[in-house]
Amino acid sequence: MSLGLSLTKKDFSNIFAQPRSFAIGLFSQMILLPFVAFLLMVATDFSPETKVGFIIITLCPGGVTSNLVSFLLKGNVALSISLTIINGILCLFTIPLLVNFTLHYFMNETKDIGFLLNILVHLALVTIIPAIIGVIIKDKLPKIAEKIEPVLKYILPAMLFLIFMIKFFADESNGGTGLKTSEIWAQAPYVLFLNFAGMFLGFVLGIIFRINFRNKITIIVEVGLHNTALALLICGNLLKNADMQKPAIVYAMFTFFSTLIFAWLIREGAKKLLNEKYE
Repeated sequence: MSLGLSLTKKDFSNIFAQPRSFAIGLFSQMILLPFVAFLLMVATDFSPETKVGFIIITLCPGGVTSNLVSFLLKGNVALSISLTIINGILCLFTIPLLVNFTLHYFMNETKDIGFLLNILVHLALVTIIPAIIGVIIKDKLPKIAEKIEPVLKYILPAMLFLIFMIKFFADESNGGTGLKTSEIWAQAPYVLFLNFAGMFLGFVLGIIFRINFRNKITIIVEVGLHNTALALLICGNLLKNADMQKPAIVYAMFTFFSTLIFAWLIREGAKKLLNEKYE
């Protein structure tokens, strides 16, 4: 809902105003990063459940956090929000199909159409419908929206933090994942490799296609940050597998800071070495 309250008509028109940046950002998020994750997991000796968990996190769109980081780094927030919106809509269809493919490839499991529709419904309930409600409130009740939006910006991160604390510290009978320190250190290098590889490739595509500097930074952030809460919902509530949730927990522990630092270094380094300026 917080995302919906922040939307304006200009955010949607920005999709058509800068189609090249939007297309590269969407390609990097939805195709490039999951493909890199798939190749990486094929090459590792993690359990099948862990491999599925890694890929699911890359299938999830960005969110309010990526929009916030784009703002802090003076990226193109309108592009960031536009990517979040469209990726969120498309993931209603891509996630069920690609989760099914991933389960079949790594675990020799397939889900029936009823299960896939269940994923679609849950995704709609936690992503699209709250955003639509936020848009309606902002359009019909702008004064109320102005009061609600700042509050939600603090409440939602607090709720996410609580969820991750439960998943991290609680035992499995109380909703935890049973994540061990040894598992964190085993998965962290792969999480960071995936994170940096995706951001770097997105940045390189931005250079190849001559995207302006602010948009390059935005694409880095959008590829680097994903909706880990959504990954936990899919792996925990729908697939009901604690091991699949663990990569999302580890991803959340490291990638906010790694994405922020990487994007900042690229921004500052490019400004000094290449004399890049925000356009």
